[in-house]
Amino acid sequence: MVLADLQDDDIILCQITSQFVKDYYAITLNNSDFANGSLNKTSNIRPNRLFTSDKNIIIRKTGTIKQYVFKQVVEKLFEIIKY
Repeated sequence: MVLADLQDDDIILCQITSQFVKDYYAITLNNSDFANGSLNKTSNIRPNRLFTSDKNIIIRKTGTIKQYVFKQVVEKLFEIIKY
């Protein structure tokens, strides 16, 4: 999941996995959470798993999540960082 499109060719990403994840930070992602697009199965957004990448290696866009889901992710990030 793209969190921020930075200057030049960098982006900040958050892991999304279809694997069962049982941790405090995971946010379930269903197809109903997409404004457009979808995933093959219910997945988990992992705000505790961030990384940067060169945007030129991105092959395709799967979809766009709804604003309320993005807000949940940002709130979890703030929660993680403030402690």
